[in-house]
Amino acid sequence: MAQPCRILVLISGGGSNLQAIMDTVDDNPQAEVVGVISHNPNAYGLIRAHINEINTSCIIPHQNETRIEYDKRLSIAIDKYQPDLIVLAGFMRILSDDLVLQYEGKMLNIHPSLLPKYTGLHTHQSVLDSDDKEHGASVHFVIPKLDAGPVILQAKVPVYEDDSVDTLAARVYEQEHAIYPIVIKWFSLGRLNMRSNQAYLDDKCLPINGYAPD
Repeated sequence: MAQPCRILVLISGGGSNLQAIMDTVDDNPQAEVVGVISHNPNAYGLIRAHINEINTSCIIPHQNETRIEYDKRLSIAIDKYQPDLIVLAGFMRILSDDLVLQYEGKMLNIHPSLLPKYTGLHTHQSVLDSDDKEHGASVHFVIPKLDAGPVILQAKVPVYEDDSVDTLAARVYEQEHAIYPIVIKWFSLGRLNMRSNQAYLDDKCLPINGYAPD
């Protein structure tokens, strides 16, 4: 039997997506969360990892440290875990191009919008300001350009007239927790990869908005 896919999760805060991933991986013998890294020593996600007996590292930014300098230290910490897959789960730092390219094709992110719409921050407010009728989340491969990597899977939610940022965000988070583990399972089973800046599932190139069932 092949060794399980070694998954490393990078977080900044509460770790709700981390929890969803850990819960799902327990039922997938082909995957194992081997570590959790945060830049924030107070991230509750680190406690979630400890409860699940998963190793953690905290790489705290130094004063006046450049992004490249920080990412060199982060890369050293990442490599100690020898991951097959790096999962960004609310990791609120923009990664340098060098670090992203170092792990090209083995780094995933989840973004709270229906990419390519609304990259960056404050996506829920942007949706409300634009009077959009639907919102959602996108899982994508990470490339140097922010939130621009090939989309693998999206989930949509309705936007109601009385929605606030908080109610809309809660609806999106619920979908994030559902779709991120699915994509991770695809990768761990060898079904998913990135080639020539495009996502492939079962050797089929996915469209711009990711997987869509027939």
